[in-house]
Amino acid sequence: MDEDQSPEAVQEADTAYESMRAIAHLTRATHPAPEVYRILGNLKNFGSFLPQISEQLAQGLVKSLEEYDVTEDDGKDPAASVATAGEHLARVTILAQQMGEELAKAQNAISGQGYRTADERRQLEELRRENTGG
Repeated sequence: MDEDQSPEAVQEADTAYESMRAIAHLTRATHPAPEVYRILGNLKNFGSFLPQISEQLAQGLVKSLEEYDVTEDDGKDPAASVATAGEHLARVTILAQQMGEELAKAQNAISGQGYRTADERRQLEELRRENTGG
């Protein structure tokens, strides 16, 4: 199947992967708290979707056993691997919920921070010197 023929859910997962990869690259730079706050908010929201996605994927795998002629390359029962995948996806649900909670806590911890750029800080220092006669 060509990438153009991939189901939309696969294409969107590919896009999400590329976005996360870009964020991993871009966050190597220094970011002040207000920018990190926004990044954390989006990651938190991403994390909040993972439980839903995991549950739906597990349910979809179970239904696929009825709707498709599912086979295993080693001849084993496909229902067993679907059950195992479902167990792992259930753990993903729990871990993703914890991840979302921790991201929210990190976001909350820096919610009151602001910042000035180096130029703004220099200008402020110059104003202070002018006002104090120094």
